[in-house]
Amino acid sequence: MTQPAVERYLTLGLQVGRHVDGIVDAYYGPPELAAAVDAEPPADPRELVSAAEALLDELEDGWLRDQVAGLRTYAGVLAGESNSYADEVEGCNGVRPTYTDESVFAAAHERLEELLPGDGALGERHERWEESIRVPPDRVERTVAAVIEEARAWTRRLVELPAGEGVVVEAVRDEPWLAFCEYLGGLRSRIAVNVSLPISAIELLTLAIHETYPGHHAERALKEHVLVRGRRLLEETLVLVPTPQSIVSEGIAKLAPNMLLEGDGGAALAAPIHDAGIELDLAHAVAVRRALEPCSWAQVNAALMLHDDGATEDEAKEYLARWGLLTPEWTDHLIRFFMEPTSRTYVLTYSAGRDLCDAYVAGSQERFRHLLTEQMRVRDLRRGD
Repeated sequence: MTQPAVERYLTLGLQVGRHVDGIVDAYYGPPELAAAVDAEPPADPRELVSAAEALLDELEDGWLRDQVAGLRTYAGVLAGESNSYADEVEGCNGVRPTYTDESVFAAAHERLEELLPGDGALGERHERWEESIRVPPDRVERTVAAVIEEARAWTRRLVELPAGEGVVVEAVRDEPWLAFCEYLGGLRSRIAVNVSLPISAIELLTLAIHETYPGHHAERALKEHVLVRGRRLLEETLVLVPTPQSIVSEGIAKLAPNMLLEGDGGAALAAPIHDAGIELDLAHAVAVRRALEPCSWAQVNAALMLHDDGATEDEAKEYLARWGLLTPEWTDHLIRFFMEPTSRTYVLTYSAGRDLCDAYVAGSQERFRHLLTEQMRVRDLRRGD
Protein backbone atom coordinates (compact mmCIF):
# COMPACT_ATOMS: atom_id res chain seq x y z
CA MET A 1 0.00 0.00 0.00
CA THR A 2 1.30 3.44 -0.91
CA GLN A 3 2.15 5.59 2.09
CA PRO A 4 -0.24 8.57 2.40
CA ALA A 5 1.15 11.87 1.12
CA VAL A 6 1.17 13.51 4.56
CA GLU A 7 3.17 10.65 6.06
CA ARG A 8 5.60 10.81 3.14
CA TYR A 9 6.03 14.54 3.80
CA LEU A 10 6.68 13.95 7.49
CA THR A 11 9.17 11.18 6.69
CA LEU A 12 10.91 13.33 4.08
CA GLY A 13 11.25 16.26 6.50
CA LEU A 14 12.64 14.03 9.23
CA GLN A 15 15.08 12.47 6.77
CA VAL A 16 16.34 15.89 5.69
CA GLY A 17 16.70 16.74 9.35
CA ARG A 18 19.09 13.81 9.86
CA HIS A 19 21.67 15.71 7.80
CA VAL A 20 21.66 19.06 9.66
CA ASP A 21 20.74 19.51 13.31
CA GLY A 22 18.11 22.21 13.72
CA ILE A 23 16.43 21.87 10.32
CA VAL A 24 13.56 20.18 12.15
CA ASP A 25 12.45 22.90 14.52
CA ALA A 26 9.80 20.70 16.15
CA TYR A 27 8.13 17.34 15.63
CA TYR A 28 5.31 15.86 17.68
CA GLY A 29 3.71 13.63 15.07
CA PRO A 30 3.42 9.84 14.93
CA PRO A 31 6.42 8.52 16.90
CA GLU A 32 6.70 5.45 14.70
CA LEU A 33 7.64 7.64 11.72
CA ALA A 34 10.48 9.26 13.64
CA ALA A 35 11.61 5.90 15.00
CA ALA A 36 11.76 4.44 11.48
CA VAL A 37 13.83 7.38 10.20
CA ASP A 38 16.19 7.23 13.19
CA ALA A 39 16.67 3.47 12.75
CA GLU A 40 18.15 3.91 9.27
CA PRO A 41 21.38 5.64 8.16
CA PRO A 42 20.83 9.15 6.76
CA ALA A 43 19.39 8.86 3.25
CA ASP A 44 21.45 9.93 0.26
CA PRO A 45 20.46 13.55 -0.49
CA ARG A 46 19.93 12.63 -4.15
CA GLU A 47 17.31 10.12 -3.01
CA LEU A 48 15.64 12.86 -0.97
CA VAL A 49 15.53 15.09 -4.05
CA SER A 50 13.84 12.31 -6.03
CA ALA A 51 11.37 11.62 -3.22
CA ALA A 52 10.48 15.32 -2.98
CA GLU A 53 10.00 15.62 -6.74
CA ALA A 54 7.77 12.52 -6.82
CA LEU A 55 5.64 13.95 -4.02
CA LEU A 56 5.41 17.33 -5.74
CA ASP A 57 4.10 15.61 -8.88
CA GLU A 58 1.22 14.12 -6.88
CA LEU A 59 0.20 17.06 -4.73
CA GLU A 60 -2.36 19.66 -5.66
CA ASP A 61 -1.61 23.35 -5.18
CA GLY A 62 -1.78 24.16 -1.49
CA TRP A 63 0.03 24.55 1.84
CA LEU A 64 1.54 21.07 1.79
CA ARG A 65 2.90 21.45 -1.72
CA ASP A 66 4.56 24.73 -0.72
CA GLN A 67 6.29 22.91 2.13
CA VAL A 68 7.51 20.09 -0.07
CA ALA A 69 8.88 22.61 -2.57
CA GLY A 70 10.97 24.13 0.23
CA LEU A 71 12.23 20.69 1.21
CA ARG A 72 13.07 19.92 -2.43
CA THR A 73 15.23 23.03 -2.58
CA TYR A 74 17.05 22.23 0.65
CA ALA A 75 17.58 18.60 -0.33
CA GLY A 76 19.14 19.88 -3.55
CA VAL A 77 21.56 21.99 -1.51
CA LEU A 78 22.52 18.88 0.46
CA ALA A 79 22.98 17.01 -2.81
CA GLY A 80 25.43 19.64 -4.05
CA GLU A 81 23.25 21.46 -6.54
CA SER A 82 24.73 24.81 -7.51
CA ASN A 83 22.26 27.68 -7.20
CA SER A 84 22.62 31.32 -6.36
CA TYR A 85 21.90 32.30 -2.79
CA ALA A 86 18.83 34.25 -3.95
CA ASP A 87 17.51 31.16 -5.78
CA GLU A 88 18.10 29.03 -2.69
CA VAL A 89 16.30 31.45 -0.38
CA GLU A 90 13.35 31.78 -2.77
CA GLY A 91 13.12 28.03 -3.27
CA CYS A 92 13.04 27.40 0.47
CA ASN A 93 10.80 30.24 1.60
CA GLY A 94 8.67 31.22 -1.37
CA VAL A 95 9.93 34.82 -1.31
CA ARG A 96 12.88 36.07 -3.35
CA PRO A 97 15.42 38.27 -1.57
CA THR A 98 16.31 41.47 -3.38
CA TYR A 99 18.45 44.43 -2.46
CA THR A 100 16.71 47.19 -0.54
CA ASP A 101 17.76 50.62 -1.75
CA GLU A 102 19.89 52.40 0.82
CA SER A 103 17.63 55.45 0.58
CA VAL A 104 15.19 53.42 2.71
CA PHE A 105 17.81 53.16 5.46
CA ALA A 106 18.76 56.81 5.08
CA ALA A 107 15.14 57.85 5.62
CA ALA A 108 14.96 55.67 8.73
CA HIS A 109 18.16 57.28 10.00
CA GLU A 110 16.62 60.73 9.55
CA ARG A 111 13.70 59.74 11.79
CA LEU A 112 16.11 58.30 14.34
CA GLU A 113 18.10 61.53 14.33
CA GLU A 114 14.95 63.22 15.63
CA LEU A 115 14.30 60.54 18.26
CA LEU A 116 17.90 60.27 19.46
CA PRO A 117 19.35 63.80 19.49
CA GLY A 118 22.77 64.60 20.93
CA ASP A 119 26.47 64.49 20.17
CA GLY A 120 28.30 61.90 18.13
CA ALA A 121 27.35 59.69 15.21
CA LEU A 122 23.83 58.24 15.09
CA GLY A 123 25.10 54.72 15.72
CA GLU A 124 26.94 55.88 18.83
CA ARG A 125 23.86 57.68 20.13
CA HIS A 126 21.72 54.63 19.52
CA GLU A 127 24.21 52.45 21.35
CA ARG A 128 24.31 54.87 24.32
CA TRP A 129 20.53 54.89 24.45
CA GLU A 130 20.41 51.10 24.45
CA GLU A 131 23.03 50.98 27.19
CA SER A 132 20.92 53.38 29.27
CA ILE A 133 18.10 50.82 29.36
CA ARG A 134 20.27 47.69 29.48
CA VAL A 135 18.93 44.79 31.57
CA PRO A 136 21.63 43.26 33.82
CA PRO A 137 22.24 39.59 32.88
CA ASP A 138 21.29 38.36 36.36
CA ARG A 139 17.85 39.98 36.03
CA VAL A 140 17.06 38.86 32.49
CA GLU A 141 15.54 35.46 33.24
CA ARG A 142 13.09 36.55 35.94
CA THR A 143 12.14 39.73 34.06
CA VAL A 144 11.40 37.73 30.91
CA ALA A 145 9.25 35.36 32.98
CA ALA A 146 7.25 38.27 34.42
CA VAL A 147 6.73 39.84 30.98
CA ILE A 148 5.57 36.47 29.62
CA GLU A 149 2.84 36.27 32.26
CA GLU A 150 1.53 39.70 31.28
CA ALA A 151 1.69 38.82 27.57
CA ARG A 152 -0.18 35.58 28.25
CA ALA A 153 -2.97 37.48 30.01
CA TRP A 154 -3.29 39.82 27.01
CA THR A 155 -3.33 36.90 24.58
CA ARG A 156 -6.10 35.16 26.50
CA ARG A 157 -8.28 38.20 25.84
CA LEU A 158 -7.53 37.86 22.12
CA VAL A 159 -8.03 34.11 21.71
CA GLU A 160 -8.95 31.18 23.91
CA LEU A 161 -5.72 29.37 24.77
CA PRO A 162 -6.05 25.59 25.15
CA ALA A 163 -6.07 24.13 28.65
CA GLY A 164 -2.68 22.79 29.69
CA GLU A 165 -0.54 25.02 27.47
CA GLY A 166 2.51 26.70 28.98
CA VAL A 167 6.19 27.55 28.76
CA VAL A 168 9.34 27.13 30.83
CA VAL A 169 12.11 29.76 30.64
CA GLU A 170 15.84 29.17 31.01
CA ALA A 171 19.01 31.18 30.45
CA VAL A 172 21.65 29.89 28.01
CA ARG A 173 24.97 31.17 26.67
CA ASP A 174 27.02 31.20 23.44
CA GLU A 175 24.24 30.58 20.91
CA PRO A 176 23.87 32.14 17.42
CA TRP A 177 20.49 33.64 18.43
CA LEU A 178 19.15 35.94 21.15
CA ALA A 179 16.22 33.74 22.14
CA PHE A 180 14.62 30.53 20.94
CA CYS A 181 11.26 28.83 21.37
CA GLU A 182 11.57 25.04 21.33
CA TYR A 183 8.10 23.64 20.89
CA LEU A 184 7.92 20.31 22.70
CA GLY A 185 4.45 19.24 21.64
CA GLY A 186 1.66 18.62 24.09
CA LEU A 187 1.01 22.41 24.11
CA ARG A 188 4.33 23.08 25.90
CA SER A 189 7.45 25.07 24.94
CA ARG A 190 10.92 25.66 26.31
CA ILE A 191 12.05 29.28 25.97
CA ALA A 192 15.82 29.77 25.97
CA VAL A 193 17.23 33.29 26.41
CA ASN A 194 20.87 33.89 25.46
CA VAL A 195 22.33 36.00 28.28
CA SER A 196 25.74 36.14 26.55
CA LEU A 197 24.43 38.98 24.39
CA PRO A 198 23.58 42.39 25.84
CA ILE A 199 19.86 43.09 25.88
CA SER A 200 18.00 46.35 26.33
CA ALA A 201 14.63 46.68 28.01
CA ILE A 202 12.77 47.15 24.72
CA GLU A 203 14.57 44.13 23.23
CA LEU A 204 13.61 42.06 26.27
CA LEU A 205 9.96 43.04 25.90
CA THR A 206 10.07 42.29 22.20
CA LEU A 207 11.75 38.89 22.48
CA ALA A 208 9.49 37.72 25.32
CA ILE A 209 6.38 38.50 23.26
CA HIS A 210 7.99 37.24 20.02
CA GLU A 211 8.89 33.85 21.46
CA THR A 212 5.77 33.23 23.56
CA TYR A 213 2.49 35.17 23.60
CA PRO A 214 1.10 35.84 21.07
CA GLY A 215 4.22 34.80 19.15
CA HIS A 216 5.82 31.42 18.49
CA HIS A 217 4.53 29.40 21.43
CA ALA A 218 0.97 30.69 21.10
CA GLU A 219 0.96 29.91 17.38
CA ARG A 220 2.27 26.40 17.83
CA ALA A 221 -0.02 25.56 20.77
CA LEU A 222 -3.09 26.94 19.05
CA LYS A 223 -2.31 25.13 15.80
CA GLU A 224 -1.75 21.87 17.67
CA HIS A 225 -5.09 22.35 19.42
CA VAL A 226 -7.13 23.59 16.43
CA LEU A 227 -5.47 22.02 13.40
CA VAL A 228 -3.87 18.81 14.67
CA ARG A 229 -6.19 17.70 17.46
CA GLY A 230 -9.29 19.34 16.02
CA ARG A 231 -8.93 18.76 12.27
CA ARG A 232 -6.34 15.96 12.19
CA LEU A 233 -3.94 17.92 9.96
CA LEU A 234 -0.88 15.86 10.83
CA GLU A 235 1.36 17.88 8.52
CA GLU A 236 1.28 20.63 11.19
CA THR A 237 3.11 18.34 13.64
CA LEU A 238 6.36 19.01 11.76
CA VAL A 239 7.91 22.48 11.92
CA LEU A 240 10.69 22.92 9.36
CA VAL A 241 13.18 25.79 9.08
CA PRO A 242 13.86 26.01 5.30
CA THR A 243 10.21 26.24 4.22
CA PRO A 244 7.48 28.88 3.72
CA GLN A 245 6.12 27.90 7.14
CA SER A 246 8.96 29.98 8.60
CA ILE A 247 7.94 33.17 6.76
CA VAL A 248 4.46 32.96 8.28
CA SER A 249 5.68 32.00 11.74
CA GLU A 250 8.31 34.73 11.96
CA GLY A 251 5.85 37.23 10.54
CA ILE A 252 3.42 36.44 13.35
CA ALA A 253 6.16 36.68 15.97
CA LYS A 254 7.56 39.95 14.59
CA LEU A 255 4.10 41.50 14.46
CA ALA A 256 3.10 40.30 17.94
CA PRO A 257 5.06 42.98 19.90
CA ASN A 258 3.42 45.73 17.86
CA MET A 259 -0.02 44.37 18.74
CA LEU A 260 0.74 44.54 22.48
CA LEU A 261 3.18 47.40 22.98
CA GLU A 262 1.26 49.83 20.79
CA GLY A 263 -2.10 48.78 22.21
CA ASP A 264 -3.76 48.50 25.58
CA GLY A 265 -1.23 46.01 26.94
CA GLY A 266 1.81 48.28 26.94
CA ALA A 267 1.67 49.63 30.49
CA ALA A 268 1.25 46.21 32.11
CA LEU A 269 4.11 44.80 30.05
CA ALA A 270 6.42 47.65 31.05
CA ALA A 271 5.79 47.08 34.79
CA PRO A 272 8.30 44.19 35.14
CA ILE A 273 10.94 46.41 33.50
CA HIS A 274 10.36 49.11 36.11
CA ASP A 275 10.43 46.42 38.82
CA ALA A 276 13.92 45.48 37.58
CA GLY A 277 15.04 49.04 38.36
CA ILE A 278 15.13 50.32 34.78
CA GLU A 279 13.55 53.61 33.77
CA LEU A 280 11.86 53.05 30.45
CA ASP A 281 9.86 55.56 28.45
CA LEU A 282 7.83 52.94 26.62
CA ALA A 283 6.28 55.26 24.03
CA HIS A 284 9.70 56.62 23.06
CA ALA A 285 11.27 53.13 22.99
CA VAL A 286 8.49 51.83 20.76
CA ALA A 287 8.97 54.81 18.43
CA VAL A 288 12.70 54.07 18.17
CA ARG A 289 12.00 50.39 17.54
CA ARG A 290 9.50 51.25 14.79
CA ALA A 291 11.90 53.72 13.18
CA LEU A 292 14.55 51.00 13.10
CA GLU A 293 12.35 48.40 11.42
CA PRO A 294 13.28 49.33 7.81
CA CYS A 295 16.97 48.95 8.74
CA SER A 296 16.45 45.22 9.30
CA TRP A 297 16.45 44.86 5.51
CA ALA A 298 20.15 45.80 5.65
CA GLN A 299 20.66 42.31 7.04
CA VAL A 300 19.22 40.78 3.87
CA ASN A 301 21.47 43.04 1.79
CA ALA A 302 24.50 41.91 3.82
CA ALA A 303 23.61 38.24 3.35
CA LEU A 304 23.28 38.75 -0.42
CA MET A 305 26.64 40.54 -0.41
CA LEU A 306 28.28 37.62 1.38
CA HIS A 307 26.73 34.72 -0.47
CA ASP A 308 26.12 36.04 -4.00
CA ASP A 309 28.49 38.97 -4.46
CA GLY A 310 31.67 37.68 -2.87
CA ALA A 311 31.91 40.30 -0.14
CA THR A 312 34.19 39.55 2.80
CA GLU A 313 32.88 39.15 6.33
CA ASP A 314 34.55 42.43 7.29
CA GLU A 315 32.77 44.24 4.43
CA ALA A 316 29.44 42.76 5.53
CA LYS A 317 30.08 43.77 9.14
CA GLU A 318 30.91 47.33 8.06
CA TYR A 319 27.69 47.45 6.04
CA LEU A 320 25.62 46.20 9.00
CA ALA A 321 27.22 48.74 11.31
CA ARG A 322 26.61 51.62 8.92
CA TRP A 323 23.08 50.93 7.76
CA GLY A 324 21.76 48.62 10.47
CA LEU A 325 23.31 50.71 13.28
CA LEU A 326 24.62 47.52 14.87
CA THR A 327 27.47 47.21 17.36
CA PRO A 328 30.54 45.02 16.62
CA GLU A 329 29.15 42.42 19.01
CA TRP A 330 25.93 42.24 17.03
CA THR A 331 27.59 42.26 13.62
CA ASP A 332 29.73 39.30 14.72
CA HIS A 333 26.60 37.55 15.90
CA LEU A 334 24.79 38.12 12.61
CA ILE A 335 27.68 36.96 10.43
CA ARG A 336 27.69 33.73 12.41
CA PHE A 337 23.92 33.47 11.88
CA PHE A 338 24.29 34.05 8.12
CA MET A 339 26.85 31.25 7.85
CA GLU A 340 25.12 28.54 9.92
CA PRO A 341 23.62 25.76 7.74
CA THR A 342 20.33 26.02 9.62
CA SER A 343 19.97 29.79 9.33
CA ARG A 344 21.79 30.95 6.18
CA THR A 345 18.51 31.31 4.29
CA TYR A 346 16.51 32.31 7.37
CA VAL A 347 17.43 35.98 7.61
CA LEU A 348 14.77 36.90 5.04
CA THR A 349 11.96 35.42 7.13
CA TYR A 350 12.05 38.20 9.74
CA SER A 351 11.69 41.28 7.54
CA ALA A 352 9.63 39.68 4.78
CA GLY A 353 7.41 37.83 7.24
CA ARG A 354 6.84 40.99 9.28
CA ASP A 355 5.93 43.10 6.25
CA LEU A 356 3.65 40.45 4.73
CA CYS A 357 1.81 39.73 7.98
CA ASP A 358 1.54 43.42 8.83
CA ALA A 359 -0.05 44.14 5.45
CA TYR A 360 -2.41 41.18 5.85
CA VAL A 361 -3.52 42.05 9.39
CA ALA A 362 -3.78 45.82 8.78
CA GLY A 363 -4.42 46.42 12.48
CA SER A 364 -7.25 43.86 12.75
CA GLN A 365 -7.17 41.61 15.83
CA GLU A 366 -9.51 39.23 14.03
CA ARG A 367 -7.01 38.81 11.18
CA PHE A 368 -4.17 38.35 13.66
CA ARG A 369 -6.23 35.65 15.40
CA HIS A 370 -6.69 34.02 11.97
CA LEU A 371 -2.91 33.88 11.51
CA LEU A 372 -2.56 32.11 14.86
CA THR A 373 -5.17 29.45 14.23
CA GLU A 374 -5.33 28.75 10.49
CA GLN A 375 -3.02 27.17 7.92
CA MET A 376 -1.69 30.20 6.06
CA ARG A 377 0.33 30.34 2.84
CA VAL A 378 2.70 33.07 1.71
CA ARG A 379 0.46 33.73 -1.27
CA ASP A 380 -2.52 34.15 1.10
CA LEU A 381 -0.65 36.97 2.81
CA ARG A 382 0.19 38.60 -0.51
CA ARG A 383 -3.41 38.49 -1.72
CA GLY A 384 -4.86 39.50 1.63
CA ASP A 385 -7.19 36.46 1.61
